[in-house]
Amino acid sequence: MTDVAIEVLPAAPLHALEIWSNPVAVGNRFETEFGASLPLLGASLQLSALRLIRYEPTVWLVEGETSRLAEILGSDGSLTAIGGGIVRVRLSGGGWRSLLMEGGVFDAESADFPPGCSAATLIDHVNVRLYVESADSCVAYVPLSYANDMIHFWNVASKSIG
Repeated sequence: MTDVAIEVLPAAPLHALEIWSNPVAVGNRFETEFGASLPLLGASLQLSALRLIRYEPTVWLVEGETSRLAEILGSDGSLTAIGGGIVRVRLSGGGWRSLLMEGGVFDAESADFPPGCSAATLIDHVNVRLYVESADSCVAYVPLSYANDMIHFWNVASKSIG
């Protein structure tokens, strides 16, 4: 049996931040406003009331307070509320990486996937976004329509691996 806890987290404000044009200008405006650069692909940035997680070349998942982001984007991108369609699931304990390897195509056990990193991957044919919170936990962002099935899959798998 794998040492892993599977916890559905409460709903949170989630947005997709997309940059369509002028990424350098948007990045400069972001840095001026927040004193930090937009995270690189596969990385994240935690600010006081805001977390940005970059999963795609021009898309960040934003968790938290977004009021200043629309002005930073201007007409160079969009900020879209997606929280109603995503379930956040925390996988924690010593076996969370092994659990993600079940039915997955991403090497969650790689040393190149430390805290602060992110990945977009498929697990059991479902598009899942991963954010490594700490050495002992990862948050999976799962589409609402597949959340119950994914959680069931993880619960069954956690009992059979290790």
